[in-house]
Amino acid sequence: MSVPLAIVGYGKMGRMVEQLAPEYGFGVRARLRSADSGKLSAESLGGAKTAIEFTSGAAAAENLGRLAALGVATVCGTTGWFDHLPAVRDEFVGANTALVYGPNFSIGVNLFLEVVTHAAKLFAGQPQYEAWAWEIHHSAKKDSPSGTLKRLAADVRAAGYEGPLELSASRAGKHPGTHEIGFDSVEDTITLRHTARSREGFARGALLAAQWIAGKKGVHEFREIVGKLGNIEVVK
Repeated sequence: MSVPLAIVGYGKMGRMVEQLAPEYGFGVRARLRSADSGKLSAESLGGAKTAIEFTSGAAAAENLGRLAALGVATVCGTTGWFDHLPAVRDEFVGANTALVYGPNFSIGVNLFLEVVTHAAKLFAGQPQYEAWAWEIHHSAKKDSPSGTLKRLAADVRAAGYEGPLELSASRAGKHPGTHEIGFDSVEDTITLRHTARSREGFARGALLAAQWIAGKKGVHEFREIVGKLGNIEVVK
């Protein structure tokens, strides 16, 4: 029997989640557009106690507060709201339910974050290298630079690299997303790059997180749980 799932934000990502949901044992009970998120209720969610939220940075924090109050375990793939994370954390903890959030729900991107962190530690002791961080996404993406690029840059700094680090972003066409970190010196250039082929990887990561969150409490960053997802069964 499938697990009831609500999709909050029925854009391209929401439709991809719906398409793949049966593979992960979910049955979609509710589909709310971003414009309908103010109508969140037990009725509008179709009784679902698990939700995946992909809306906008301006709407996400309010949506999450309402989902927490309804006791709905939630996976949030929206970026641009992380300044509200302390308040949102309190809401989910107070409601005794669970949230998984992150700037990117691609398994590959989260492994890429680990690779970049390790590389930055190595370059931290090499002052001859300067660094850059660059990304490109489709022209409809609103935040620039992306939340993922900001996280990559923050991880580079946290790893001890203190040299120049230039951030830049491009918006064009239908590109699903490329993130690049580079280190350059007089002698050579080292480039680390992740390129998404489609939105499917993000949707699958969100659905894996929705499986994992069952029965959990508290607030978890997706990156922290990636290593715990390997034993989750996918229905074929």
